[in-house]
Amino acid sequence: MTGSATLSASMEDYLEAIYHIVAEKQAARAKDIALRLKVNNSSVTGALRALSEKGLINYAPYDVITLTSEGKSLAEEIVRKHEALKDFFVTILHISEEEAEKAACGMEHTVSPNILDRLMRFTEFLEICPRGGVSWIENFWENVAKGCDRMEPYEDCQRCIQDCLAEFNTKKTQIDASEGETLLRDLTRGQRCKLLKIKGRSDVSRKLKAIGAARGSIFEVEDVASPDQLMDVKVKGYHISLRKDEAAKIVVEPLG
Repeated sequence: MTGSATLSASMEDYLEAIYHIVAEKQAARAKDIALRLKVNNSSVTGALRALSEKGLINYAPYDVITLTSEGKSLAEEIVRKHEALKDFFVTILHISEEEAEKAACGMEHTVSPNILDRLMRFTEFLEICPRGGVSWIENFWENVAKGCDRMEPYEDCQRCIQDCLAEFNTKKTQIDASEGETLLRDLTRGQRCKLLKIKGRSDVSRKLKAIGAARGSIFEVEDVASPDQLMDVKVKGYHISLRKDEAAKIVVEPLG
């Protein structure tokens, strides 16, 4: 990418703002950007010129602003970092939405691709590992809420492991006894699931492989346009849209 190597944190914020505004309105105006970032118009003008010179936006004074293909690709990566960090803070650390949003905004500019990948893998691992899962994470939250400087006595660990094993055996029995497969297509807004497999070789397989989604990846259904149209899902920090026929090829295990 031509402009990405020299893009400052401030310029990344502008690119991210333009991305979100374009997603909402198909195009952005300088006043929209100023309002979203709470900056004055002269600052916006300077930033737009700089982004235009780097080939990241299509810009002319008093005209609408859109992203170039390179600008869109870079903006999507910035948004992905933001979403992945925020998800980690909220889902794993139980930080409030407001504080998580603020922290993600600050860290998204400096986190390396390797650290980001490890954070997402760690989040997915905790959610699907039999020794982890939602209850394990909730135990951590409770420990923090109590203000404990150390973990609970070891006596509680044995009980926790026994509960974990019993839950695992129950879940395995339910899965083994299941008559049919659960497809991503069948889920509704707000549901989360784990990717088990993709049926056959298809465009959706290549689409998911391109963003690093594989067996065990966590999907969150963000919206369902209509019973016969598109599903908006989040996976690996990416927001993607899938046709219902594509979602019908994705076999999943619902979570929670």
